[in-house]
Amino acid sequence: MTKPHILQFICSTGFYGAERWILALCRNTPANDAKHSLAVTLEENSKDLELVKEFKRDGGDTFEVPMSHKFDFSVVGKLADIIKRKKIDIIHTHGYKSDILGILAAKRAKIPVVVTPHGFENAEDFKLRAFIYLGCQSMRFADKVVPLSPQLMKDVKKYGIKAPKLEYIQNGVDLSEVEKVKHAPAKIASEKLRIGFIGQMISRKNIIDILDIFEAIASSRSDVELILLGDGDERASLEQYSNTLTSKSNIHFLGYRDDRLDYLRSFDLFVMTSTLEGIPRCLMEACAMGIPVAAYNIAGIDQLITHNQTGLLAELHDKSSLTKYWTTLLDDKDTASKLAENASKHVTQQYSAKRMATEYLGLFERLLALNTAN
Repeated sequence: MTKPHILQFICSTGFYGAERWILALCRNTPANDAKHSLAVTLEENSKDLELVKEFKRDGGDTFEVPMSHKFDFSVVGKLADIIKRKKIDIIHTHGYKSDILGILAAKRAKIPVVVTPHGFENAEDFKLRAFIYLGCQSMRFADKVVPLSPQLMKDVKKYGIKAPKLEYIQNGVDLSEVEKVKHAPAKIASEKLRIGFIGQMISRKNIIDILDIFEAIASSRSDVELILLGDGDERASLEQYSNTLTSKSNIHFLGYRDDRLDYLRSFDLFVMTSTLEGIPRCLMEACAMGIPVAAYNIAGIDQLITHNQTGLLAELHDKSSLTKYWTTLLDDKDTASKLAENASKHVTQQYSAKRMATEYLGLFERLLALNTAN
């Protein structure tokens, strides 16, 4: 069978879960079995992307497609031209805008398209909500829709997408970087107990609850600090809010960091208060690193954390219970170590990037064979 040439396409604004997921998929696919190339839109907020740099370091071909404004549909023709010129067999899209543009380009170039939903956004902005709706509707015209979690499978079905178009491949994470940092000498230390979060600062991450819970804990003890890594639309307002808190001197917004895993290793507790998730990569990395976890019990997170087995979970918006769980994991080292060890084993055994890449390769080969036959 001909080795498939896959074009990974994303309208990226940073280096977060979806971007790292693409790298994990490509890096764990043997070069002899498939070729991956990368296309990204070149927009005002997506210049000098870390994803592009990493892809180039790996020796992959990259294409930056200029956009004159947020929803520039001339990208469709540009993508179709890349597909034909570079003899792309399949385009693989990630995100609402990427799905719409990628599906249109695939239809124009007459190749299969695979959509991988990484999560849904509960946006408040009407224009963004409308575009998200169109993105979800566009999935009906993909050849395959492959969500990352059982909950996302349920969500996708709401848009009328069913088998055989709908297929499930369990999420995976490249743990090689985590393993290197986990077993190397520590680079970052702290005199205080360090509570941390890594991820996008957007509405569904609900980071304001992290700030509120930290304020409650820090009001009665001086041995804790909060480290927040990542960037996003809500960072400025969150920093502004944190400056109104009595614990502000112990809250640190560090933005995007190349050494995020070194910081992750330094955490005594990893926390999340998201209201909506796929299966968060940052949480998988925290589990693999052996960091105790406390979070809200929502779909996606529940695939990684089982209460009192691999971490501690409170019901959504139950800040009082989650505050108690933070305290338990900070002060009860035996419980924290046991839960962290269980979580590390669970992620390592169930969420291998190599297994995920093998299953995607099988999907790509089936689509290529079917397209060739037709």
